[in-house]
Amino acid sequence: MSRITITAALPYTNGPIHIGHLAGVYVPADIYARFLRLQGHDVAFICGSDEHGVPITIKAKKEGVSPQDIVDKYHAIIEKSFVDFGISFDNYSRTSAPIHHKTAADFFKTLYDKGEFIEEVTEQLYDAEANQFLADRFIIGTCPKCGYEESYGDQCENCGTSHNATDLINPKSAITGATPSLKETRHWFLPLDKHEAFLREWILEGHKKDWKPNVYGQVKSWIDDGLRPRAVTRDLDWGIKVPVEGAEGKVLYVWFDAPIGYISSTKEWAEREGIDWEPYWKDKDTKLYHFIGKDNIVFHCIIFPAMLKAEGSYILPENVPANEFLNLEGNKLSTSRNWAVWLHEYLNEFPQKQDVLRYVLTANAPETKDNDFTWKDFQARNNNELVAIFGNFINRVVVLTHKYFDGRVPKPQDLLNVDKETLENVKHYPKIISKSIERFRFREASQELMNLARLGNKYLADEEPWKVIKEDESRVQTIMYIALQIAAALAILSEPFLPFTSNKLKSILGESKLDSDWSWQGITEGRELLSVGHVIEKGELLFSKIENAEVDQQLAKLEASKKANEAANSKVDPQKEEISWNDFSKLDIRVGTILDAKKIPKTKKLLALKVDTGIDVRTIVSGIAESFSADEVVGKKVTVLVNLAPRELRGIESQGMILMAEDEAGKLVFVNPDEHSKLVNGLPIS
Repeated sequence: MSRITITAALPYTNGPIHIGHLAGVYVPADIYARFLRLQGHDVAFICGSDEHGVPITIKAKKEGVSPQDIVDKYHAIIEKSFVDFGISFDNYSRTSAPIHHKTAADFFKTLYDKGEFIEEVTEQLYDAEANQFLADRFIIGTCPKCGYEESYGDQCENCGTSHNATDLINPKSAITGATPSLKETRHWFLPLDKHEAFLREWILEGHKKDWKPNVYGQVKSWIDDGLRPRAVTRDLDWGIKVPVEGAEGKVLYVWFDAPIGYISSTKEWAEREGIDWEPYWKDKDTKLYHFIGKDNIVFHCIIFPAMLKAEGSYILPENVPANEFLNLEGNKLSTSRNWAVWLHEYLNEFPQKQDVLRYVLTANAPETKDNDFTWKDFQARNNNELVAIFGNFINRVVVLTHKYFDGRVPKPQDLLNVDKETLENVKHYPKIISKSIERFRFREASQELMNLARLGNKYLADEEPWKVIKEDESRVQTIMYIALQIAAALAILSEPFLPFTSNKLKSILGESKLDSDWSWQGITEGRELLSVGHVIEKGELLFSKIENAEVDQQLAKLEASKKANEAANSKVDPQKEEISWNDFSKLDIRVGTILDAKKIPKTKKLLALKVDTGIDVRTIVSGIAESFSADEVVGKKVTVLVNLAPRELRGIESQGMILMAEDEAGKLVFVNPDEHSKLVNGLPIS
């Protein structure tokens, strides 16, 4: 069997994990790792927290704490979330660990000593107000490719293009909002152009057929556009210090530092396990796979391979199966706008439903294009597939086995053609599912697993043991024996996709008390999984329905986030110039009654009102027609500013103003003097 190293993109510790991260990286990577272990491969599944990114320093500034406080907080949340969700990392490390600082610094020094860097004095963007150079995400401006006005200095989140901060149009400092100036600074660059021929041969010629089209296409575009030197150091005070003389105040660029985190995490794991780490990164027979999102393709397919090639002793990735983005209820996921489903919150609000989210994210995985997560779809897939198909089949099998045979696996009698065909079909599923997983088609694989459950349901529905038992118990023995073998196959094959469900089902079926070979190969070879006479446990429901109220609660949370964002981003007119008490006392505000109202033709908003002000009856034109009909306002008591200078509107002289307010929902309401105030000398007082 093969030795395989699997890496999952290091999450930034500037916030928790959300469903976009899970769908794009961690669920598919975990399915692949679990699958390979089941096939007997030697797997190292590696990840860790990326703690040196500029977003972390921005978060720290906003919260008034140190970057270390930020990374400690979110590293703990992320690590616990992964454990509780069942992501089976062999090691989850962090880039603040001493072993990583040494590994990354040593890697840089090796390339430095080999002359693999070029040193240049260049002009970089500088914020004079903040008294610092602006690295990457400290700069926001217009993307030079797509025109998106909030592109970061290293990458546009709208079109995915990577660029240098100096390429931005109308750049602004994310710290002060000031327009930065150019100032000279010295940095070290990795000359990607030097490695262009190698990358072209290795990727464009060597992986054209086996890499996903989205990955290959993005890399080809970059290479065809011509590669340029990329800075590997930054002017920052947070990160790994550049280990050479004359580099004071400089740290390793996070995209040089972060992928080395895979190596340092492997070292940490190997040291704990008492094994050698090097074969997992340096043995030519080892296969390396990077699971990432599409925004990280360039870094994992061009920059990191160029680094490994320049160092000289490391293997290169066999494949980089990057996914596209997952949206939420039709909108792009956003940490800053709290438009997300956070994993740690989901685990609290949907206890014991880890596998439901795993299944939904896999069944709707953004493998070839951006996909959308909706709570209604989440509910439907749980209720209509996991509960109604998978769970229903298992429940039927367990209940009927206990009802008819006291929980014992019955001895099959003569097999009919339908029995033989069903058993033969079951034998094919390990190969079908394996083929999909090996091509990184996890969505397809999950549906094949569900098809096996459908096969079991159809078999029971067609053979109707609850009817046959009245006439031919021996026939029911055969039916239930075959149904139990299907249930056991589901317990085995579901493990990569639904690990908690698989363990629960294995426990119900009493797998630990059996000597039989519970393996994918055993299913393929048609071995007996549950032997005659074996006693299974009494059942419990594998899945439960998700009710409308639970979904409505999640939608309400998102709506609250939406309103909070709208309020935070709404532009409020500045306060007008102060007025004196004498100015205010000039206002003559009285209570009036609307006697008549008519819609003004060819207008959307205007009503012509006849108002009895107590001193006269006058005409007032009011822009309230979109909120109230003419009939609706007649008889209303209103507050009127009566000494406003007349003004002609649509040929009608308006002789005052009706005072209105907005309620909490933003709807116009009349200022009712009987409810809100008393009037003294034409002025309202509380």
